[in-house]
Amino acid sequence: MNFFKGLKVVYQAGNKKYYSVRESKLKNQYWNQELTVSSVEKIQNKTTSTIGIIGYVCDAGVQRNQGRIGARKGPKIIRNKLGKLPVHFKNKKIIDFGDVVCIDDYLEDCQRALSKSISTLIKNTIFPIAIGGGHDIAYANFNGVKDALKNSTKNKIGIINFDAHFDLRAAETQPNSGTPFYQILSENKTTTYFAIGIQQQSNTKELFEIAKKNEVSYVSNLDCETFSAVLKNRLTAFVKKADYLYITIDLDGFSSAFAPGVSAPSPLGFSPNFVYKVLEFLFKSKKVISCDIAELNPDFDIDDSTANLGARLVDCIVQNT
Repeated sequence: MNFFKGLKVVYQAGNKKYYSVRESKLKNQYWNQELTVSSVEKIQNKTTSTIGIIGYVCDAGVQRNQGRIGARKGPKIIRNKLGKLPVHFKNKKIIDFGDVVCIDDYLEDCQRALSKSISTLIKNTIFPIAIGGGHDIAYANFNGVKDALKNSTKNKIGIINFDAHFDLRAAETQPNSGTPFYQILSENKTTTYFAIGIQQQSNTKELFEIAKKNEVSYVSNLDCETFSAVLKNRLTAFVKKADYLYITIDLDGFSSAFAPGVSAPSPLGFSPNFVYKVLEFLFKSKKVISCDIAELNPDFDIDDSTANLGARLVDCIVQNT
């Protein structure tokens, strides 16, 4: 625990038992055959293309936000589904670096622990994929990216958020899962933010005003039926102005037909096919530096459809990295 000294958090190193074993006599067929596990305390610089998975076992932010708790169970079940997926990528090393686990209501300490882990991964040329957990994961992941770039002359970060919500509320008492991007934009004047899938019924007038004041770019869920040329042009302009991109995916941005197992489900969200196409486009920029997936709540899932979606999004990110 020296790595997390001074933080009220539990850390659990990567454990392969969380990945369901699908037996095969052939090599290189399934995720559980390709994946290795390690600890953030033992990270070494990698010369090959390496991807690091780390879990954010925390729903304290969701609870503070009066949402449906259960997102802390997300990382475990996403790993379970990942282990069964077939491998369709080559020359990529994937390492699971375990979980940072929130204790009671020590949300800020859990965020600091994840930030430190993300920064360490990036500094050692490992691409991070964080799996949550509430969407307060975004504040942690962003600060990890920021720390990793602090000595670089190219450190302008553009945030792409797939979400039904702006998550731009001011933290009146305590930060929570609805405040991460307000926190980020308040503390980082050169950071830009593009939200994809915003639903009018899920955001107050005040949030739209905050978005306007902070020059937040966004596209409505009603304009996410297809990956249109208009959206592609807007994203192209946004990407051009950033040195790096941080991508965060809140599963509640998807239609509840695809993602019922979230804190705030809605029938009016986007489809997986839409997100896959946008991710492929964004990764072609070669500017993506970190990603995360948030708000899977297995307690409310149906036939593990949201868990399977989360796992397949991780696989999609790996294939495009």
